[in-house]
Amino acid sequence: MILSRLSPFLRNSFLLNLTRDALLAMEPETAHRATIMALKIGLVPQLASEDAPELRTKLAGLDLSNPVGMAAGFDKNAEVFMALGAMGVGFAEVGTVTPRPQDGNPRPRLFRLIQSEGVINRMGFNNEGHEAALQRLREGDRIAPTGVNIGANKTSQDFVADYVAGVKRFSGVADYLTINISSPNTPGLRGLQDKEMLTRLLAEVLDEREKQARRVPVFLKIAPDLDEKSMDDIAAAVTPTRLDGLIVSNTTIDHSSVEGQPNWNEQGGLSGKPLFRLATQRLAQMRQRVGPGLQIIGVGGVHSPESALAKFQAGANAIQLYSALVYGGLELLEDIKLGLARRVRQAGRSNISEFVGERTDAWASGRGILPD
Repeated sequence: MILSRLSPFLRNSFLLNLTRDALLAMEPETAHRATIMALKIGLVPQLASEDAPELRTKLAGLDLSNPVGMAAGFDKNAEVFMALGAMGVGFAEVGTVTPRPQDGNPRPRLFRLIQSEGVINRMGFNNEGHEAALQRLREGDRIAPTGVNIGANKTSQDFVADYVAGVKRFSGVADYLTINISSPNTPGLRGLQDKEMLTRLLAEVLDEREKQARRVPVFLKIAPDLDEKSMDDIAAAVTPTRLDGLIVSNTTIDHSSVEGQPNWNEQGGLSGKPLFRLATQRLAQMRQRVGPGLQIIGVGGVHSPESALAKFQAGANAIQLYSALVYGGLELLEDIKLGLARRVRQAGRSNISEFVGERTDAWASGRGILPD
């Protein structure tokens, strides 16, 4: 059968079955590749309806039909950002992309924690490099705004120079850029979160941004494994700059929440449902430090409409998901959007933005609870 002639019902049924059943039976990285290939050949879930007007969002100057994006790591090499837009994401983030191609860490390097709906990865920025991603971004017609998450090569002698190169390379094609200094799988990378190094990084990256013919928003992605002083230092480094926003947060190296489960002690960053509370607390704590003006994308453990709403209440202007799709399937995106729109109406409000920050203090202190 010619794939383009499949009815929407058959196409959706194939994808849901692929996601929920066959993929969970595969080795995790093989399953991810199978999903990418399915999207590349046109097996894209059909939108049930247009996005509700209550979800329209302005993020760092970008107009989003909804505030639910795909986090970096899913589309590492900018292969399916067009399909993601057709699937209904409000925005897509490709990468992490490094200047030179690199294989990443040896396999296996991706592990499921089925009992808690978590994932551990130690991928190590495996990607095809700047040039491959750049070519695809130039050729593709995007439906949703598309950002590029840029990183540094593991063997680089100057991490900062790699980020500057990323700004120079992708400013002409990206709708926004993310400076990813928070992966735990590149030795030394998280050292860029230290105040002195971060100050240098931001100065050089933002200076390069201003030199480009096209000025794009720049976000900084940070780790959840930060103490109070580290968060203070990041806020102090960020506040005087023209950085457009933060992404809070990346994966955690603290696996205590899943101790004893199969694969719990594999080296790497933990994501998915077990990360939700920690990532949401760090989001709220950073919102307290940077104030209401800086944009924040909340990521880490979003797995339901209720957990999505909690991110907004903690202080996020938009959210991203990825790991939850391993267990909830691609249709989880539609469930979250419909659930958020319903909550806006039930509360008698006109837009999801009206929830932003209303429970920041509770989440920052560890007293946050999921909405009913």
